[in-house]
Amino acid sequence: MKIDSKKALDAAKEKARQRMENETIRILICAGTGCVASGSLDIAAALKEATKDIKAEVTFIEDGCKSIAVKTSGCHGFCAMGPLVRIEPLGVLYTKVTVDDVEEIVETTIKKGEIIERLAYKHPVSGEIYPIEKEIPFYKNQTRIGLMNCGVIDPEDLEEYLARDGYQAIAKALTMSQQEVVDIIKASGLRGRGGGGFPTGLKWQFALDEEREQKYVICNGDEGDPGAFMDRSIMEGDPHKVIEGLMIAGYATGADTGYIYVRAEYPLAVKRLKKAISDAQAYGLLGENILGTDFSFKVIIKEGAGAFVCGEETALMASIEGERGMPRPKPPFPAQRGLWGCPTTINNVETLANVPNIILKGADWFRKLGTENSPGTKTFAITGDVANTGLIEVPMGLTLREVIYDVGGGIKDNKKFKAVQIGGPSGGCLTEEHLDLTLDFDSLSQVGAMIGSGGLVVMDEDTCIVEVARFFMEFTQNESCGKCVLCREGTKRMLEILQRIVDGKGELKDIEKLEDIASAVKDGSLCGLGKTAPNPVLTTLKYFRDEYIAHVVDKKCPAGICEALKVYGINADKCKGCSKCSRVCPVGAISGEIKKPFILDTEKCIKCGACVEACPFDAVEVV
Repeated sequence: MKIDSKKALDAAKEKARQRMENETIRILICAGTGCVASGSLDIAAALKEATKDIKAEVTFIEDGCKSIAVKTSGCHGFCAMGPLVRIEPLGVLYTKVTVDDVEEIVETTIKKGEIIERLAYKHPVSGEIYPIEKEIPFYKNQTRIGLMNCGVIDPEDLEEYLARDGYQAIAKALTMSQQEVVDIIKASGLRGRGGGGFPTGLKWQFALDEEREQKYVICNGDEGDPGAFMDRSIMEGDPHKVIEGLMIAGYATGADTGYIYVRAEYPLAVKRLKKAISDAQAYGLLGENILGTDFSFKVIIKEGAGAFVCGEETALMASIEGERGMPRPKPPFPAQRGLWGCPTTINNVETLANVPNIILKGADWFRKLGTENSPGTKTFAITGDVANTGLIEVPMGLTLREVIYDVGGGIKDNKKFKAVQIGGPSGGCLTEEHLDLTLDFDSLSQVGAMIGSGGLVVMDEDTCIVEVARFFMEFTQNESCGKCVLCREGTKRMLEILQRIVDGKGELKDIEKLEDIASAVKDGSLCGLGKTAPNPVLTTLKYFRDEYIAHVVDKKCPAGICEALKVYGINADKCKGCSKCSRVCPVGAISGEIKKPFILDTEKCIKCGACVEACPFDAVEVV
């Protein structure tokens, strides 16, 4: 089927919409990477087999069941509860589903419309059961734009995307001038969702103003932050929206070729993007004279090898060109001299996923969400010591407290909140005093942090902040491309100092050295990744200096995490005098009499942990 005009596009949309309406019951099984790893494809296969001949047995649909569609979708976002199964029109969401649950789901819910409470979400604090997805606090407090189709449609079915206004935005853009399209994006206030928050419309304007015959647009899907999976989920769950956003960027800036740079560690995203491109070409939505206009556009997938530095735009372009991924000096900026020396516009996945909705609904609609200087929504991957981990999308301007407690469900096991690392290795560490800080570009920059790509790692009272800083510094040091001396050597020296501190060998002067080197790396690195590499160290020193001092002066880890600084003792109230601990101690550090509390000599103790494992009464503790 070729779609060669707006009329043909509307006809295809109506046909697809009617097909979906005839699917009286839609069963959507999450097939994002996390749920696939947990067996969701087996669940989908079992549901297809179990529902293929049961239409007549469905009793809760008054007008009778026309058909039952079992679909695999993209990520639903509620990753902690996967595998997930949603059943429409009931709006029921079942969590942690297994193949063994399929028969009961079919017999109870699909045939009778009744709820299976044991599969419904149970709030970890209140204990309340939420069988309906939209009523679950995790979803209720979200506003989805970039993720609006993720978990709702089959990402490998172009017609389902068409039914939800797919490719209508590019059709509308093609009736406007390039400048008019750029002006809408500028008026919307859309800022880049990949890190620094640079105004998207301004970036497009720079490229449009360049009078060159050949131009390029690039979708940056090289998401390398530990714990971040926002872009991956959008590419897996709504690949056509990414392509459409890239097409609009291409039309607006005068480019006829777009690249999607996605790391090879995202095989499912690569697979679905390639199928989406192939299907769009087959329908005539990519290629020559799109929708009967003079606009022609092609999309090329470039798989990256997984270098963190290739998330930086100039390093990314070097990688596409077949060179080693290393940043280049700016200016000239990519909009002036980018890919193969031609004007190039680079936006990340989430930024482009916002574009179609802005074109269709207008700049004013977008500006009603978020804050004045940070309009719209932002996706976050919320992980760590929070009850509900997963992928969320909320309006800019929500507070950390609202995100962690209302959406995330609070801290696991009712423990105390300690800190949150926001923005990955390039971000910063925020504390309890920042819980009411609004999440927007400007507010975070004022406290030394940044939204970055949107990683949120929540930490409870049992987290060692110094070890967190060491972990992120180890990551950035390993990922440094080595081009800048300050980044290459500075991150290495910072890691050595942090390692000494957690090993119990730190000195007070090490803290001063850390700050000096961090400032030098921040000021002297070439690219944005190098300049932000010290952020976790600088922010943890600012807000948790006492914890660094405890490691250095008291030779103690307040959280009891750092092995070299653990001090073991025996709780006399718990000890039954069984002697198991003394029998396994390799250095004879434990002594006592049978049936009386034993004593541990901390001077002799080598902290091997054998006594902890041997004690049946949990009497050996970190003190």
